[in-house]
Amino acid sequence: MSDLFAATYNPDVLSCLANLSNDEVFTPPEVVNQMLDLLPEEIWHDREATFLDPACKSGVFLREIAKRLIEAQLPSYESIAYKINEKQRDGEELNEDDIAFQQALEDVCEHVFKKQLFGIAITELTSLLSRRSVYCSKYPQCEYAVVQFDNAEGNIDYRHMQHTWKNGRCVHCGASEGEYNREEGKESYAYEFIHLDNPEEVFNMKFDVIIGNPPYQIGSKTKEESNDSAEKVARSNRNRDMPIYNLFVEQAKKLNPHYLCMIIPSRWMAGGLGLSDFRKTMLSDRHMRNLVDYPVSSEVFNGVEVKGGICYFLWDRDYEGPCETKRLREGEESTSVTRYLDEYDILVRDGRSLPILQKVLSCSEKSMTDLLSVDKEFGWTSNFDDFSKSKTNGIPIIYNRKGKRLKGWIDQSKIKKSAHLVDSWKIMVPQAGSDGGQKIPDRVLGSPFVVEPPSVCTQTYLFFSAGSKEEAENVLSYIQTKFFRFLVSLRKITQHATHSTYTWVPIQDFSKPWTDEELYEKYGITEEEQAFIDSLIKPMDLGD
Repeated sequence: MSDLFAATYNPDVLSCLANLSNDEVFTPPEVVNQMLDLLPEEIWHDREATFLDPACKSGVFLREIAKRLIEAQLPSYESIAYKINEKQRDGEELNEDDIAFQQALEDVCEHVFKKQLFGIAITELTSLLSRRSVYCSKYPQCEYAVVQFDNAEGNIDYRHMQHTWKNGRCVHCGASEGEYNREEGKESYAYEFIHLDNPEEVFNMKFDVIIGNPPYQIGSKTKEESNDSAEKVARSNRNRDMPIYNLFVEQAKKLNPHYLCMIIPSRWMAGGLGLSDFRKTMLSDRHMRNLVDYPVSSEVFNGVEVKGGICYFLWDRDYEGPCETKRLREGEESTSVTRYLDEYDILVRDGRSLPILQKVLSCSEKSMTDLLSVDKEFGWTSNFDDFSKSKTNGIPIIYNRKGKRLKGWIDQSKIKKSAHLVDSWKIMVPQAGSDGGQKIPDRVLGSPFVVEPPSVCTQTYLFFSAGSKEEAENVLSYIQTKFFRFLVSLRKITQHATHSTYTWVPIQDFSKPWTDEELYEKYGITEEEQAFIDSLIKPMDLGD
């Protein structure tokens, strides 16, 4: 019978939960333990150490912390407790050691659960789920709880909060009043931890460790947008959702814990709506001790795609120095690199790319951004349609519908912005291309193409300007190189390539076409570095 049980798959129930959404994701127990491994071993032996999860969903962080705290005081407690329970089930009499162990375990649990573990749930539902997994009961004052509290919440708090509206948005989280000002009884997603001016008042205490997996973003469209067409609202949701995980990190730092450890989207490293200040702060923070980055989020959260990937970090109040960075992909760990994170304005995620980038930037050449259009160069969004789709005497306009490149014609009088670029040769590149490096090797960019003058385009495309057809075709040859797209990939963290994504790509002499071999020789890229680029960047066949 014991062999049967040993061979039977017995998963942790918390690893089997369906996620609330792509933005409120349950953390698998194995990932939680990888995060806890970053904390120093001595923390588990400190009976005075306190732990807070400010975004409880399943309670898995507090549960796994409890196991480590109890194990530190009572080694092998789980197997010993199991054997004692077997004795009791078989009707055997317990000896003195068994009884002493039971009393010790009860005392340790009483202390750990009441004095060391604290949580703030994100919703009423997750408060019940968290208490069930931590205390073995949704209501920890009952007899079935692992320890009995004198209240129904234990140390896992949940308070139904309200947004504070000003000019249609919440002053705390940026949520839209039109979307989240809901009637009584409906979840408003006003997360308690970031809607308190003084979060320390929840438990009226300081914490040694703050750890968790906060919600990632919240809708921020205005009332007017909420009343718009379904298609326009969908676009608004994609483009206007506000990140809020940064608010949890910032609020946690205000509590001045000894350690802060959170798992958040990696998008902050190079982009993200409204994350510029957060990125600067994170990159320049000398208290960042460890940063572990997963470019493919599904390797952390099975079946969940978070654009740009997922990372977790350890912030240590008493540490000042470089940060140890690791990049994990497809089960392989890239070389661990200890470095200061603010060497550049964004974070180069894979340390193996740094020597190549340094060689290129040391030449101090002008950037391709000098030739590149800005977002909405002619002032039109991607859904702009005030033009003729049948041929007229107007100016050709390049646009996209359902992934297909199309051409229309627009009257020259409607071109109110950047009219001086109408008569330039253009090498157009879709702003959205590839998948943000979710698969390797990757093309990085959508297919570029040359457009003769006169021409204009919608926001769907960025374009490089050229003075002649020959120059345009030579620029096109440069974009096709793996070298060009490798440098773009260092700043491209999602499927979108914005103007700044091309910052590190140097201008070349476009009186001639370019190949990778010529570029590798020019910048002294070694065979090993070439192989590294080849492993990441897919050849670009414009016939695809």
